[in-house]
Amino acid sequence: MMNKILYPGKEEWAKVVERPVNKGEDLEKVCKAVFDEVARDGDEALRKYTWYFDRVKLERFEVTEEEFLEAERLVSEELKEAIRVAKGNIEEFHKVQVPVRCEYVSERGFRCWQEARAIDRVGLYVPGGSAPLFSTVLMLAVPAKLAGCGEVVICTPPGMDGRVNPAILWTARLCGVTRVFKVGGIQAIAALGLGTGSIGRVDKIFGPGNRFVTAAKQWVGRYGVAIDMPAGPSELMVVADETARASFVAADLLSQAEHGPDSQVILVTCDERLIDEVEKELVGQLERIPRKAIAEVALRNSKYIVLGSREECVELVNCYAPEHLMLSVKNYLDWVPEIRNAGSVFLGHYSPESAGDYASGTNHTLPTNGYARMCSGVNMDAFMKKISFQEITPEGLNYLGRTIEVMADNEKLEAHGNAVRVRKIKVKS
Repeated sequence: MMNKILYPGKEEWAKVVERPVNKGEDLEKVCKAVFDEVARDGDEALRKYTWYFDRVKLERFEVTEEEFLEAERLVSEELKEAIRVAKGNIEEFHKVQVPVRCEYVSERGFRCWQEARAIDRVGLYVPGGSAPLFSTVLMLAVPAKLAGCGEVVICTPPGMDGRVNPAILWTARLCGVTRVFKVGGIQAIAALGLGTGSIGRVDKIFGPGNRFVTAAKQWVGRYGVAIDMPAGPSELMVVADETARASFVAADLLSQAEHGPDSQVILVTCDERLIDEVEKELVGQLERIPRKAIAEVALRNSKYIVLGSREECVELVNCYAPEHLMLSVKNYLDWVPEIRNAGSVFLGHYSPESAGDYASGTNHTLPTNGYARMCSGVNMDAFMKKISFQEITPEGLNYLGRTIEVMADNEKLEAHGNAVRVRKIKVKS
């Protein structure tokens, strides 16, 4: 089922933790073709590609008020309450992340400070298809609204009936998002990045997706639009020791494997016996999940890795930089200072990754494919930018002036220095 790798040497680690192959060159060609057509034909290109990729013919992309009201009727009260509870936790965790003003004041007569401002227009991509992720609406819309973004729109693929999953619509309305468009895939990212007759251009695009969406998000930077991060196929690394329960570990591996055939899960351990126990649990649990066929393909891209020491386990984690990391070990808090590269970390035997996916409060939109080495998961900072301010008194300019002049003159930017000199003359007079 999963590949077993025993005690690989460090020179082999790069090969051992390779992700499933992504044919980037082919994706770039597809992205260029779709973006060029959306730029030229706008909504007509969206109709064409929605039919081509989703097999749905649409005249209108924006969800109507009637569809929102229908969603209100279709979503069960039990699910509504679960979503409300999750939303509450996500709000509380993200509220404490709101940036505060910081200031430096010099007694020499100048001060500098920084303030945060919300991004004006943001587009949220919510995956649909076989697993419509209404939870992603919470993860993106809640911080967008807390930040105070002026315009928040959602793009999500339509179902075969030409409609959006009711839970996505109900959650969007709960979060205060009233503009939802039935567009998915590369064409959705192109629409958000370029603007069409129906969908306005945004300043930044957020959200996870398959490899096509991820490639499109990277491509859209050519048009001056920012993205949260490359967030592609899901991945999980579990580090487990002799205290781990095989049934728990197997369940966690399957919880990520069922996301899609290009997902990857990895179990790292120093206890070789644990692998056989987890394998037995995987076989049994796999038979009981509806998305068995998807998970089976993902498991073929996945690995058991046995290492010789705790130190090697930590080093391999930081080498792989997993989207999700589970530390199913004793004394897990001792590991925390050593974890440098991971999107989100789940500590101990009773912190399943699915808690972070849904309801504990942390954000599930996370860097994949090793981007956790340099990117954070979505947080309040992602929906805001920082503006610096400075105020200099005449006394402050007299103090700073010579420093500025010397530096400017040595960079051969004499007009920079002159901007100080003319002011110093006024101050003296």
